[in-house]
Amino acid sequence: MNISEAKINNFLGFGRTFGTVFNKEMNKLFCNTKELDLSIPQVMGILNITPDSFFDGGRYEACDAQLHQAEKMLNDGAAIIDIGAVSTRPGAPEVSEVLEIERLLPPLKSIRNHFPGCLISVDTYRPAVAKAAVDEGADIINDIYGGRFETGMFETIASLKVPYILMHMKGTPQTMQQEPEYNNVVMEVSYFFEQRIALCREKGIRQVLIDPGFGFGKTADHNFALLSHLDALKSMGYPIVAGLSRKSMITRVLKINPENAKNGTTVLNTIALIKGADILRVHDVKEAMEAIRLVQMVS
Repeated sequence: MNISEAKINNFLGFGRTFGTVFNKEMNKLFCNTKELDLSIPQVMGILNITPDSFFDGGRYEACDAQLHQAEKMLNDGAAIIDIGAVSTRPGAPEVSEVLEIERLLPPLKSIRNHFPGCLISVDTYRPAVAKAAVDEGADIINDIYGGRFETGMFETIASLKVPYILMHMKGTPQTMQQEPEYNNVVMEVSYFFEQRIALCREKGIRQVLIDPGFGFGKTADHNFALLSHLDALKSMGYPIVAGLSRKSMITRVLKINPENAKNGTTVLNTIALIKGADILRVHDVKEAMEAIRLVQMVS
């Protein structure tokens, strides 16, 4: 899609005004009966309960392993545990709604019972799964499709009255890395958020966070362009979630595998914080917390 720079700038200007007003409401996230202070960066710990996620697939399928990892991440400083029951790695096969719910609800219930005060996010793009998750105690919905997978997602989130993480992705997990192209990735991603946020507001969603979708339908150059201009997205006035943890933009540049990408992740998380990220979505919570503390010392 060809989008003129003038049109993008017009929408960005609207977003800065509209988003700044909205951001006053978003200094804190209101998640059911809990609150999250976003005046300082926070950490979201990833808990994949899938057999095939790109880094930790199969590690946390057992209940004891799920609880142990959730406890470790909370002890290390995570403000949010993000549970995913469907792999969204490049080329991952689609999982049925029934199987997603079967995988998701037992660990969600268990973590909610064992850690009643923690914030739980659920990584799903299906309205029925979002509703089932919130009914069982989830506090936030994290949607890689940005409401485009199935009709009714925005209406469902509005009725549930929970914060919504709106992510950008070009294509689907099955197709997203098949030579993605942009005229200007920063402007096109910004334009996407302006359109989708307007729909969120129209449907009644009051708390929106944006995730640029590093690695989702983007080459390494696209990813680094977005990271370099993360402050431009920040100027839209919405909290930013940065998910850089152990991704291919690190491993391909450094010619390493995800298991050896912890240091690279910390470097990119640090850049994201300097550029305005509000939440770091990570596998390694302790290192992300250390990055936040050190960046806070010089900010």
